Amino acid sequence: MLKVVIDTNIFISSFFGGIPREIINFWKIGQITLCLSQEIIEEYIEVLNRLGLKEKNEIENLTKLFAEGYHSIFTSKTPSIKIVRDDPDDNKFIECAVALDSKIIISGDKHLRNIKKYIDIEILSPKQFIELYG
Repeated sequence: MLKVVIDTNIFISSFFGGIPREIINFWKIGQITLCLSQEIIEEYIEVLNRLGLKEKNEIENLTKLFAEGYHSIFTSKTPSIKIVRDDPDDNKFIECAVALDSKIIISGDKHLRNIKKYIDIEILSPKQFIELYG
């Protein structure tokens, strides 16, 4: 099973369709395993709330999927990695990938994508991911 870390911008964009939705559908049907940390889940939910997804049921359903480990794995402990200097908040995605031995981060964020690769972890755009694994 392919383990991936999905950046918040891809997760949020999936609500609007397109390639990000295809990627999230891969997760929902079990084609990929979503790698999560507490920091990542908190950011997903915070951004959804900020964007107006105030519908309690939608957020509760989402957090339930995470809590139940629905095609996902969770780490409570991540290493401290400081490679993304322009946007240090993005380091959490690399930290999660390292902690859970994921080889892929899917991101639309230029700060992460400019890195391209960290050790053996590839940082791919949604389009690159679909071209390689879709």
